[in-house]
Amino acid sequence: MNFTAIFGEALRALRQNRLRTGLTMLGMIIGVAAVVLMLSIGQGARTKINETIAEMGSNLFLVVPGATSSGGFSFGSGSVRTLTVNDSYAVAELSSVRATAPVTSGTVQLNYAAKNWSTIVTGTTPDYFMVGKWKMESGTPFTESDLRSAARVVVLGSITAKNLFGDEDPVGKTIRITNRPFLVVGVLMAKGQSLTGRDQDDNVFIPITTSERQITGNQFPGSIRYMLVQGNSDDEMDLAELEITQLLRQRHRIAKGKDNDFTVRNLAAIADVATNAAKIMSIVLGAIASVSLLVGGIGIMNIMLVSVTERTREIGIRMAIGANQRAILAQFLLEAVMICIMGGVIGLFLGIGGAWLVSRFADMLIVITLGMVGLAFLFSSAVGIFFGFYPAKKAAALKPVDALRYE
Repeated sequence: MNFTAIFGEALRALRQNRLRTGLTMLGMIIGVAAVVLMLSIGQGARTKINETIAEMGSNLFLVVPGATSSGGFSFGSGSVRTLTVNDSYAVAELSSVRATAPVTSGTVQLNYAAKNWSTIVTGTTPDYFMVGKWKMESGTPFTESDLRSAARVVVLGSITAKNLFGDEDPVGKTIRITNRPFLVVGVLMAKGQSLTGRDQDDNVFIPITTSERQITGNQFPGSIRYMLVQGNSDDEMDLAELEITQLLRQRHRIAKGKDNDFTVRNLAAIADVATNAAKIMSIVLGAIASVSLLVGGIGIMNIMLVSVTERTREIGIRMAIGANQRAILAQFLLEAVMICIMGGVIGLFLGIGGAWLVSRFADMLIVITLGMVGLAFLFSSAVGIFFGFYPAKKAAALKPVDALRYE
């Protein structure tokens, strides 16, 4: 069996019926393009989540005021202020905890020269920047001395700095927060969105003492919105969560059997859930796109069956002059595989182009890997073999006499 001759015959047959070949290829083109596009979107989402997790910091807990109820009505976590700055300082003394950062926040109006910008002001301590793995683009964070003296100093997020100062260096300049002058001591490097989708760079940070006394005020002096807690290591996360819970129950005088008035959330566990969700989304998107590959494969089988019927006399003549069943089987199977591979190549480029357009106009992270390219070729070849085998076998099973008599 001469493979080169069989390949030439298969190529000639495809060229003679270009319109039919193109239409047959269309289903494979759409299928492969859809698979590549969907997988790249899913992989982009997973990569973005992993980047967010890496930037968020390691070994982190988020401690928020817990759910409470009044008059038969239940209020969600964070609805009451049950945590205080002193709670945060007490938690920082635990052996399994490296550092803590109490946080208060509110919306404020910023002014610099003729520019105005409304954003979130976060009152916290200097440890916040270490716990959250923030890096400085310029300047420095505020200090413990600024915290003790309730100094009017501010660290700007990158987006806030851009909107107020443009290309001008903000460090050393004075802005006004609710008409009070604040000295800019630092600008943070961009960090992007949090796992909740909030833009972390559109923010300003001031000492928590300054926030409570001069900016946001506080109906319950000393209370905070939440605290960030950094554990010593991954191995001590369970111990840290237990110690935090026991300490806060003791400080809040919560009786045995009563519900906590706070919630301790392991951000690593939340990040794992988000990663798994993105992984599942990627699989689902790939599975949905694979349906179009299945439809394309069925189309190839139908067209190949029609081709076998139309070329029955040709098959009979080839068998009469010496072609065996294996040669006939190989030719028709090769035709199906060639259609799939050519469609796969075109679909691959269309999928990459579609991914580029989504990345550009939808502002989404798109990741295309060599594995996706290999998967596209593997799928297109497998579909060609699977759906092309039956028509090829039917062609090879024809008897020369019957084939020659066929009209």
